Amino acid sequence: MDYDTVVIGAGAAGLMCAAQAPGRCLVIEHAKTIGEKIRISGGGRCNFTNIYASPDNYISQNPHFVKSALARYTQWDFIDWVSRSGIAYHEKTLGQLFCDGSAKEIIAMLRQAIETANAKIWVSTSVKDLTQIENGFRVLLQRPEGTLSVSTKNIVVACGGKPIPKMGATDFGLRLANQFGLNVTETYAGLVPFTFAGKQLEDFKAISGVATTAKLSSNGQSFKEAILFTHRGMSGPASLQISSYWTPGEEVTVNLLDIETLNLRIMEAKVEEGRKSPNTVLTRLLPARLVPRLLADLYLPERIADMTALNISALTNRLTNWKLTPAGTEGYRTAEVMVGGVDTNSLSSKTMQANKVNGLYFIGECVDITGWLGGYNFQWAWSSGWVAGQSIRESLI
Repeated sequence: MDYDTVVIGAGAAGLMCAAQAPGRCLVIEHAKTIGEKIRISGGGRCNFTNIYASPDNYISQNPHFVKSALARYTQWDFIDWVSRSGIAYHEKTLGQLFCDGSAKEIIAMLRQAIETANAKIWVSTSVKDLTQIENGFRVLLQRPEGTLSVSTKNIVVACGGKPIPKMGATDFGLRLANQFGLNVTETYAGLVPFTFAGKQLEDFKAISGVATTAKLSSNGQSFKEAILFTHRGMSGPASLQISSYWTPGEEVTVNLLDIETLNLRIMEAKVEEGRKSPNTVLTRLLPARLVPRLLADLYLPERIADMTALNISALTNRLTNWKLTPAGTEGYRTAEVMVGGVDTNSLSSKTMQANKVNGLYFIGECVDITGWLGGYNFQWAWSSGWVAGQSIRESLI
């Protein structure tokens, strides 16, 4: 055998696995550089994990699958490695951890570990063919200088999913799964902005750039974070989060204000500022450009003092239960993740190895495990990569 392990993909999961795998390990990456999604994440500072990471923060057809990897290699294990590497970091909202400096520090940390393990990294290298042979696999590689055939005992598929095709993302990992008889669940873009059509789109164009905090709900899940209206629809953390749960044709419910706070403000205004318009009163609670759009079809009286119980009920329903039906999403072009992937029923949760193909591993985003926004997907990459690396280590002893 030329190698003990060939890792396909030098992203977060692949680099993590290579840092753990012993013996002769080769990492191949079809792009010119490694860790590109790490580099651009978090505005260049890499939201590398979340202190609250738990199985509850992941989407999968088998929600139990993620438990083993997250328990064996936790966020605290990765945080400890970051600290020991001298990388300064800070916590933002909701437990998100970012580098103080640059995401390149995380890439350098992983590269150093791979060098220490005496593994090789080949960039600008793609897989032309992969076949199973006795006791391993034969891989035909395309390199700048030509084609090269190598053999290996283990193959680790860590080539991500479909998001951001301009960075070279493809469905290659899913095609490999199909080639070896593994099931693939339905996939779609997640953590992605919504798009709207018709009158709603025109309304959103008029308030493009307006941001506020809201609770968005769809298909039994809710997130309360910032939303941002755009010239095409709606983005912001809450929108991205709920997009992973939304299905085409379904409504998204927008709750802009706490109902008790809203009712109290209306009652106070009716007594103290009765001559002022509902629009004027509400601009103290919501962005001024947003309020007219919310009130446009409610036909409220000019003075808040003249609002009837029916008016108040209609206003309350609009601000706490605003129903929107997106036309779609921006798709993989701007999506941060792919929902769905290699069926976890085809893999071992303890090793990430295919149940029916010895030596074949799938890790990271190509697996049907999708995290929330906020460092959870990176933690899955670290945990699944570590687990696969440890399994390979034990198999080579």
